Amino acid sequence: MSEWDGRGLPPVAAERMRRFARTGLRTSLLTVPAAVGVQSVGFDPVGEVMGCIVEHIGWSGFGGCGYFGGIGGFGIAGGTVTSSGSVPFVGFGPYVDALYQGYDTALGRMTEEAAAMDADGVVGVRLSVSHLGSRTGAGNREFTALGTAVRARSRHRPSRVFTTDLAGQDVAKLVQAGWVPVALVYGISVAVRHDDWRTQRQASWGAGNTEVSGYTELVVHVRADARHRFDRQARSAGAQGAIVSSMSLRIGEMEPAENHRDHVAEASVFGTALVSFHRGPRAPTRSLTILPLRQK
Repeated sequence: MSEWDGRGLPPVAAERMRRFARTGLRTSLLTVPAAVGVQSVGFDPVGEVMGCIVEHIGWSGFGGCGYFGGIGGFGIAGGTVTSSGSVPFVGFGPYVDALYQGYDTALGRMTEEAAAMDADGVVGVRLSVSHLGSRTGAGNREFTALGTAVRARSRHRPSRVFTTDLAGQDVAKLVQAGWVPVALVYGISVAVRHDDWRTQRQASWGAGNTEVSGYTELVVHVRADARHRFDRQARSAGAQGAIVSSMSLRIGEMEPAENHRDHVAEASVFGTALVSFHRGPRAPTRSLTILPLRQK
């Protein structure tokens, strides 16, 4: 097998596309209701598509003590440093950039497979990340995107392949309401905050039931930054709106030096960017007889 340079489809995927073209065999990850849903609004399932990348994350960037980050002006406020700060190597910026590269590459390769099938979109996309050999923040990770390619039964077809993690039934309801998916979008952020004397006192055993203001600041800022990046990516896709499918938050702690502890939070927001194709009271599509729809 010839050496692959990482551009275009991997040789195994290219052979699968040739086999698809010869046999016309269709595969699908859609459930029966999801398949009926997309077919009811003019899309036929074409085949299962996948994209993946194994990425080595060897350097996460300088975490940056939240205390010094705040004093130096690198944090948002009060000693919290985020990966979207003005200094690129502070606040785990390279780590977040590596996550974006992993997701972007997996989705890009999945979309290439869909285009090779002459598809117009990919619905029900499943994104996953697996650690290969290391359970720490660094090491090798596999980013995978799986979905079902669909093709429009119409002379008017999208100019580019759309992607969405919404199920087929939800895509049908959106089309009935005059909206179409554009792209699967996401926002990811990591923030770090130094456990100063006030945080340590509020989180101590004898503090009683009280708010730990430093931790509140940390999670508020990291979520806000993830939402901001989600919004920015949706706007760059030309979207008029977006549906959030999932939000997650992970918190851990690190010890950059002896007797010095920081808390680190990672937030992510995933969803589908949307555009409107009809401004009237009713979308120009035939009515569904299976799915319950409500007009508002």
